[in-house]
Amino acid sequence: MSKTLYGIKACDTMKKARTWLDEHGVDYAFHDYKAVGIDRGNLEKWCAEHGWETVLNRAGTTFRKLDEAQKADLDQARAIELMLAQPSMIKRPVLDLGDKTLVGFKPERYAAALS
Repeated sequence: MSKTLYGIKACDTMKKARTWLDEHGVDYAFHDYKAVGIDRGNLEKWCAEHGWETVLNRAGTTFRKLDEAQKADLDQARAIELMLAQPSMIKRPVLDLGDKTLVGFKPERYAAALS
């Protein structure tokens, strides 16, 4: 089963996830969504699985810099549009295991999902 790690190359949490995967011999492809973008289909799938509130990174600088009108009355459709326009608003990393995804990095969650 092929695995894809989605995120941004320079992110510290991404570095931790990539190091963990490498140290545990997990074969994966890396998709830098800041460099090459992300498609609506993936965002819709992730939001259906985890909820848009989990996928949208509201703690990040990019989201916090939005004006109040852009932050108001968010729903899944508006959140997806924001993430498509500025992929750095997607919580990272997203590890696609084929049959499910993991959002964020916790070593114990990776270990359980990949054992």
